[in-house]
Amino acid sequence: MISTLRAALARLALFLLAFSLGLLSNAQQPVPEPQPPQEEATRVPSTSKKLILTDGTFQLVREYERRGDRVRYYSVERSQWEELPVELVDWEATLQAEREAERRREEIRKRIEEIRQEELARSIHVDASIEVGPGLFLPDSAGMYVVLDGQILALGQSPVEMQLDKGRLLTQILVPVPVIPTRHRVQLPGARAAVRLRHGQPEFYFRTADDRTPEIELVRARIKGDRREVQTINTFVTGDQIEQRDTLLLQRWPVAPRVYRFTLGQSLEPGEYVILELIPQKGISVFVWDFGVDRPPASPQAGKTP
Repeated sequence: MISTLRAALARLALFLLAFSLGLLSNAQQPVPEPQPPQEEATRVPSTSKKLILTDGTFQLVREYERRGDRVRYYSVERSQWEELPVELVDWEATLQAEREAERRREEIRKRIEEIRQEELARSIHVDASIEVGPGLFLPDSAGMYVVLDGQILALGQSPVEMQLDKGRLLTQILVPVPVIPTRHRVQLPGARAAVRLRHGQPEFYFRTADDRTPEIELVRARIKGDRREVQTINTFVTGDQIEQRDTLLLQRWPVAPRVYRFTLGQSLEPGEYVILELIPQKGISVFVWDFGVDRPPASPQAGKTP
């Protein structure tokens, strides 16, 4: 019993000795000196400016301030604060440079805003909310549409054919030297278009599939047997070409992004018509929109004598 008590007291004494030595060791360790607070990055503005000196050189700085006869500035080149005498700074040139830099920044801001507005306009999805008449809305798919008498019709596209004039071809065969000019006829198969309109003054709406500005012509076709002739192309021995077609004036009006309205200055006479799209530096598109205008029905009283 006594031996057990002595062993416990010995262990307690060793523990107290180790604990006291630990405290002494910690007390003898040097206390680290407090570090000066780091300068906050927000103190330095994000834009730089020129501090122009009297000798014509300049310091590129983030900011500067006058302190008595000294100028304190933050150097962009060396990323630290520096000082120089006030009399070494050309203050008039420095202020002029700041005004010029602000003017350029304002121009850049305006241009960025213009680009943003342009991109926003391109991204706008134009759907069937375009009203082309009372309760009449333009479909949201690309294509050519005709509006007349409270109705809207989609015009289908048809491929044109080019045919060499047979009479000119025979003359060229008989004459060995190719001095006879050639003539090609641009035609559509069939004497009548599938889409029929009544006599009147329609309007046309073209919704494009891209951002191009369409060049459109309305042409009155001539009936040649079972075909509709759109135009003739005469090619001379010099290589020059003359295109001949019966074109009616159309006025183009932008309605919305990728949507254009075309109006006529006159009513359409009965006949067959074709809408062409002109491709810059290439001529007309090989696909056209066609329709026909029918004669108005005769009045029941027509031909009766009183």
